[in-house]
Amino acid sequence: MQDTILILDFGSQYTQLIARRVRELNVYSEIHPWDKCPEITSNIKGVILSGSPFSVRDEKAPKIDLSKIKGKVPLLGVCFGAQYMAHNFGGEVAASDTREYGRANIVSHNSENDLLKGIGEQSQVWMSHGDSIKTLPSNFDVIASTADVKNAAYSVQEEKTYGIQFHPEVYHSTDGATIIFNFVVSIAGCLQDWTPDAFVDSTVDALKEQLGDDRVILGLSGGVDSTVAATLLHHAIGSNLHCIFVNNGLLRKNEYAEVLESYKGMGLNVKGVDASELFYSALKGLTDPEEKRKAIGKVFVDVFDEESKLVENAKWLGQGTIYPDVIESVSVTGGPSQTIKSHHNVGGLPDYMKLKVVEPLKSLFKDEVRRVGKSLGISPAILGRHPFPGPGLGIRILGEVTPDKVAILQEVDAVFIGELKSAGLYDEVWQAGAIFLPVNTVGVMGDERTYENAVALRAVTSTDGMTADWCHLPYEVLGKISNKIINQVKGINRVTYDISSKPPATIEWE
Repeated sequence: MQDTILILDFGSQYTQLIARRVRELNVYSEIHPWDKCPEITSNIKGVILSGSPFSVRDEKAPKIDLSKIKGKVPLLGVCFGAQYMAHNFGGEVAASDTREYGRANIVSHNSENDLLKGIGEQSQVWMSHGDSIKTLPSNFDVIASTADVKNAAYSVQEEKTYGIQFHPEVYHSTDGATIIFNFVVSIAGCLQDWTPDAFVDSTVDALKEQLGDDRVILGLSGGVDSTVAATLLHHAIGSNLHCIFVNNGLLRKNEYAEVLESYKGMGLNVKGVDASELFYSALKGLTDPEEKRKAIGKVFVDVFDEESKLVENAKWLGQGTIYPDVIESVSVTGGPSQTIKSHHNVGGLPDYMKLKVVEPLKSLFKDEVRRVGKSLGISPAILGRHPFPGPGLGIRILGEVTPDKVAILQEVDAVFIGELKSAGLYDEVWQAGAIFLPVNTVGVMGDERTYENAVALRAVTSTDGMTADWCHLPYEVLGKISNKIINQVKGINRVTYDISSKPPATIEWE
């Protein structure tokens, strides 16, 4: 079984970042809500307790029984996790005299301590807390302090148990990666063998065992996620995989034909289904983003229900769900985290659809999916494609979706993406697209007054979609794109550029 670091989530904004930092060491990590802790099996080599928006002094603060973890396997408490252990094992946690947030310098009291080995006497860390550990339990030893926090890090005597008041997972903790390495590899003893090749081998084996001789239907979109998911399934079950590419009428210009063509030669069994009119009908009159997403999702499932009936003995629906989809759709903690938006391929199937779901990528971030795809030998042209939302242009048209608006936005999008490629900027951008705004603006073309639609362009840089920054595209490129759109796309007389980052905005507008 794969060596695993278990991360128990108490609702911290940084929990997913802890998981990423562990995985960057080629060690597998899993996040579980604090109140749904799995059994500590032999492959779980260590446990990390995350931070939390709660104070340990709050009556409603999470309370977890650590009796089967502490002293049994290596344990690291981060921020709230550190305070929780100190508070519950005989120490005192109280409100700080001044809230410590941002950069601080820790001074190590024991440079030979296994957790702090290699970081030197002083190191910059990132603090984010309103409470402080005033006194430690009798068998806890302080191993690092800051100017304001005496008990910034501690270890427990005769145990591989540690607590740190700061966040090693964030960029601003300059030796954070060393601390995480010390815990995961040196202390917990994890083998650094969770590689793309290893993931492919273990996933294909697991799929063979899970699916046997069953037939699977999978929806292809032409994107990275569905392509990698299909290839993994193809390796596992071969011709028992039936791929369907649905034209929902909300794809990019010419994408339906181009995607079908791109899969030729990959050995996949692919069928194209044009269901555009079904989607347009379901979207008629809808303006609320969630209602549109759910309508698109329902038709998506209905189409697969019909197609599944044409595949004899089909028992599974394959999906390219990845980790950010799950995180944004379902509260990871089951508590304080908020659902941001629903995803069409997350959350199960209606009772009437007699297919079970198989999601081979649901534990991976986007960059990890690309590395797995490379290991599978998938074309760089497919792996390098920008992410595209499952609901397509339906959530890039603000307000009601109509075929006319789709046609206009397809032209705008084609100009935008085409010019990014011409300028050699496409691969520097993580995701780009155009948004059809629900407003008309006054313009002048020649001697005539116009009153036409406006669009917004969106281009971001990111690693996995969890956070993103807007791209600082050259002014001359933006100017050329704007001029080309206004001159070539009838119905558009104004182009704007979105300079919002995530957070506080999301990448898509809906």
